[in-house]
Amino acid sequence: MTSEQWGPAVRLLWGPPPAGPARGPKRGLTLEGIARAGIAIADAEGLVGASMQRVAAELSVTKMALYRYVPGKAELVALMVEGAMPAAASSSDGPWRERLEAWARGLLAGLRLHPWLLEATVGVRIMGPRELEWMERALAALDGCGLTGAEAMDAVVLLAGHVRGIAEQERAAGAGPGSVTGSGTGSGARSAGEGPDAQLAAMLGEVMRTHGERFPALGAALASAAEHGGQDQALEFGLGRILDGLELLVTRRAAGH
Repeated sequence: MTSEQWGPAVRLLWGPPPAGPARGPKRGLTLEGIARAGIAIADAEGLVGASMQRVAAELSVTKMALYRYVPGKAELVALMVEGAMPAAASSSDGPWRERLEAWARGLLAGLRLHPWLLEATVGVRIMGPRELEWMERALAALDGCGLTGAEAMDAVVLLAGHVRGIAEQERAAGAGPGSVTGSGTGSGARSAGEGPDAQLAAMLGEVMRTHGERFPALGAALASAAEHGGQDQALEFGLGRILDGLELLVTRRAAGH
């Protein structure tokens, strides 16, 4: 989307609700209702299924009638993202580390609930109030820690990237709640032993039985994980290490470095 094309999305996400068409049938659609219909389709079929034609059919209107409210697919997806994003996690008080931990877990919960958000929230685009509120909460947690604005922004991007990576792995493995490979959602929570690490270990086990001598370090790591556990802890491990690094930087800044 170019800057010239952002206007409609800005108005839909940030402006007052558009007036109904001057002519034609009585106004019967709302932006919230359109977004809900798109979200329901994407949850069931993936983002690709939420076409203008499909959403119009779900709302029992013609495609041209839908265009009177939403000018195209990009704007439809923007409305869907705004409607699907949960309320921003992290309280406005407490230690910065605890606030960012809650923020990361809350973001992952939202991506697990609506896996298509991973596709819909990439690239340069207009973000709505809810999505910007997530960024605001994370940056507010780092306020007063001595980081520059650029460092704080990079820290948020790093945390979000880790969470998104975990969500992508779960989605590909069909392991996360609300995620099935090749579709929008699934049902039920992840069962023990069904996460990406466990699936990878099972796959590698087949190879290692006949070629394990070529990969001794990998074999040792897999054996240790099988014996001592710790599989599918990538979220906690990565989150802890990222926050450890930030804590070290915050400490250095407090010491004047």
